[in-house]
This record gives sequence, structure tokens and C-alpha cells, in this order.
Amino acid sequence: MLTLIPEALSDFVADDDGQPVVMLNLLRFKPEGGRARYAEYLAAVGPVGARFGIEVVYFGDGLPALSAEDGQSWDAVLLVRYPDRNAFVGMIEDPEYAEAAGPLREDALTEAVLQPLRTRA
Repeated sequence: MLTLIPEALSDFVADDDGQPVVMLNLLRFKPEGGRARYAEYLAAVGPVGARFGIEVVYFGDGLPALSAEDGQSWDAVLLVRYPDRNAFVGMIEDPEYAEAAGPLREDALTEAVLQPLRTRA
């Protein structure tokens, strides 16, 4: 289950300018099979995301941090481009997403950060 901060999501939607948004995903996998479960999650939600025009821009493994406080190293980074903020909301509210994502994402991750990014002109 994807747990979001309600106030942050409300502000995110209210400030929608109709422009594309990129979501930075910082991922920390569970030690036993988390990475494999996350791969299953991506495969399961891919068709749902495609319906909303979502594009994976980058997915890579994290290397040891060169400058960070303890606990700020991440196993992987994922950048996902959404046509607009409503596409993100539409996807996470879609029943097929909930069914596909359900236990897979939860079984894969010990921690995750979703940070929306706006492209600068």
C-alpha cells in the first residue's frame, strides 16, 4: 500500500499547473527478496501506468553515498514522469493499481521517499 501524507497530496493537487511532473523515488529494499519483489511490482503496475501516460525516465542502483548523514544511502533511485499531477493521482486511485501494487510494494520496501520535481525553464 502506498502511504501518502494527506496534506501534502492535497497541496500537490491544488498547485497543479497542468505541466508534467517527475517523481523522484528513493528506495530502500527489504534484505530478503525486496529487490525481486520491487521488480514484480514494476511489472504489475506497468500496464496501469501506461494508461495514464506515465514514463520511467531512470532506474538505477544506489552506490555508497559520497556525502550524506547516516541512513541517507539508498538502494535504488527511480524517476517517473507523469503528464500532469492528475495522472499521478488517477494512477494511485485506480483499482487495478491497488490490486497490482498491493502487497508487492509493501513486501519490497523498508523505506521510500516520493519527492515531486518541477522542471525549471
